[in-house]
Amino acid sequence: MNAAILDQDLMPPQEAEKLVATLSGRLRAGEIIPYVGPGLAALSTPSVPLTPEDLAAFFGTKVALPRRAKGNAWAAGQHIESFKHRSTVTALMAEAFSAPVAPTPLHAFLASLPLPLIVDTWYDGAFRAALETRDDWGEIQGNTRAGVGEDRWYRFYDAKENEASRDDAEGWKTILYKPHGGVQPAKNFLISDADYVEVLTEIDIQTPIPDVVKNRRAERSFLFLGCRFHDQMLRTYARQISKRSAAPHYAVVDRDQMTANERRFFASEGIVPIALPLARVCDLLVTA
Repeated sequence: MNAAILDQDLMPPQEAEKLVATLSGRLRAGEIIPYVGPGLAALSTPSVPLTPEDLAAFFGTKVALPRRAKGNAWAAGQHIESFKHRSTVTALMAEAFSAPVAPTPLHAFLASLPLPLIVDTWYDGAFRAALETRDDWGEIQGNTRAGVGEDRWYRFYDAKENEASRDDAEGWKTILYKPHGGVQPAKNFLISDADYVEVLTEIDIQTPIPDVVKNRRAERSFLFLGCRFHDQMLRTYARQISKRSAAPHYAVVDRDQMTANERRFFASEGIVPIALPLARVCDLLVTA
């Protein structure tokens, strides 16, 4: 698919910037849910992996990986879990994300708003750091059920990093939802193929998604920032987390990287691609 054909479906930059200014107002009004990927953390120039491929490469520096696992974080995690131990996977993930990621101006801006829900799909702690001046928020993290002997898809944590309850979450003004887990406060990680097989067998019926997340997404749109959807698993998560919300949604994209699968995904899910540099979009959202 050549760039000329692709460009026919993308709005001109000036029109895209006007749209972003409108979306900034809707964010301030709580009408849009930010859905953030590792591309936002990349603007902070951190010392952590910034893509699943980077994470797979990190694993490869610690453990000899078979060919099928090279370049694939989930297969690499599964290999380590199978031939080492789950505790080894957790320890390596904690090492990979041990360096703090400084919040960007957009992290700080979003954290200053009384947003009902923020979705953060990477493992770093930048959003928790951005929210630390508030006490009216809490976090929900996806949780592996491997070896824990309990039927729990996710865990709740308050602003002070204490484990909380489902009832507590209902009272939080802002919920930070990290569906893949996070390094803080308790090193919960979904990373291996086995983790995702469990989740994906039930995600169509929404069981792994907390009820409070389902409730807060209703009648709201999503804005995807710093996300890629070139992998089926990433598309499945985005589709199920945004289910029964209010299209159209919006995604900041790189026209030179966008794949045919991503284009089809955007079309099927009612997602409007915004082909502007992420840094420019972040500036516009903060200053509009």
